[in-house]
Amino acid sequence: MAKTIISIRELRKVYQMGLNEVIALQSVSLDIFKNEYVALMGPSGSGKSTLMNLIGCLDSPTSGSYFLNEKEVSTMSDQELAQVRNKEIGFVFQTFNLLPRLSALENVALPLVYAGWSRSRRIEKAAEILKAVGLADRMDHKPNELSGGQRQRVAVARALVNDPSIILADEPTGNLDSRTSYEIMALFAEIHAAGNTIILVTHEPDIAAHAHRIVRLLDGKVESDQVNNNITVPAVTAATVG
Repeated sequence: MAKTIISIRELRKVYQMGLNEVIALQSVSLDIFKNEYVALMGPSGSGKSTLMNLIGCLDSPTSGSYFLNEKEVSTMSDQELAQVRNKEIGFVFQTFNLLPRLSALENVALPLVYAGWSRSRRIEKAAEILKAVGLADRMDHKPNELSGGQRQRVAVARALVNDPSIILADEPTGNLDSRTSYEIMALFAEIHAAGNTIILVTHEPDIAAHAHRIVRLLDGKVESDQVNNNITVPAVTAATVG
């Protein structure tokens, strides 16, 4: 039986907006297993971004429990959450979030600085991951010297460099054209095939169609949780991404 990586029970998040309470998430329970490829879907205001922030340890729930690799993170301090984020979670954002003055290699190596790796080990590991995503010839380029697809591949490499438990991708194709979006999804398919657990947050059905399981949220609750029997399998490989 597959190992449970994420176990969420009765998770609730309430924001105080002046005198009013806004319930962003209510009574969400969810299990995600090792090497699953899950899409979180829902319209604006459905709670998917709030759930992503809680899964990514970027925020703490109002109530309920969240276990990541059998460790309860829902009650951790901000410092403990920061350690979990760096060790357990690889983030891929819509806006890439690359540092403009650093090369692709330096951007990818950055999480290893916080992990305490030596410079030589950081450079070696970052170079290895960039080669794996097809950017062996772009390591010394800065973000403004790369195409959108290449920048997102650098972001994916940075997410992978710490060998995290989960890859959390927030609208990873939102700033890309349709062809490049399709090619980035091919890269995610390869990452999943290599044994990684991927959680993809999107509002686009054609992007969610690449996942093996689709969880839909509505009004802060899980509306449906289904296996995707019509998976879109890209025909291109990571090395073709422009």
